[in-house]
Amino acid sequence: MIYGGESMAGVEWLRQRLQEPLPGFTAQERMMGRVIPSPPAVPQNARISAVLCLLYPGDTGLQMLLMRRIEDGRAHSGQVSFPGGRQEPEDPTLLDTALREANEEVGVNREDIDVLGPLSSLYIPVSNFNVFPFVAFAPYKPAVRISEQEVSYLIEVPVAHLLDDRNKILTEVVSPALPGVKLKAKAYNLTDGGIIWGATAMMISELEVLMKEHKPHW
Repeated sequence: MIYGGESMAGVEWLRQRLQEPLPGFTAQERMMGRVIPSPPAVPQNARISAVLCLLYPGDTGLQMLLMRRIEDGRAHSGQVSFPGGRQEPEDPTLLDTALREANEEVGVNREDIDVLGPLSSLYIPVSNFNVFPFVAFAPYKPAVRISEQEVSYLIEVPVAHLLDDRNKILTEVVSPALPGVKLKAKAYNLTDGGIIWGATAMMISELEVLMKEHKPHW
């Protein structure tokens, strides 16, 4: 399926909207789910990272590419996330970090996508990452390959599913960072029985708020 007409107009609207002031924390907190409370300011020793939120057309409308991380005992082990990771010295910009990580983890080539713009950054206390998300669009489903050292499998989610309030839940979760602690967290419920919670849900929440400014269905 290739986007065109009204659908592409929506993508172009989103590109322009991402250049304007963003709702930031007020939109992120709608899906708040933190293991450790956030400090009043991002620590100076926070690790800088970037992620890529890739959108593309599919049989059921606009899709979002996510992945489930492998079980490795780290702070975000086994969680659903965007492809992304820590900024390296050779990365000229944070966007380059997001694109490099997307290529390394899920095989997406930067030549095949169109970067629309950034979302608001988000600090994650449990892993001390300050994350900078970028939204991109591909006119067709991109070829992908996973890094088996980092990714368990890929998840393709219809954007309409995420924008439907019936698919938001309050559920009990356990963070790999604090395995003995159970907490209630807001989450996006997935059709395969999985959930999106924590930082990734908060980033999606900001994108959701923006997209609903334009139209309720994508």
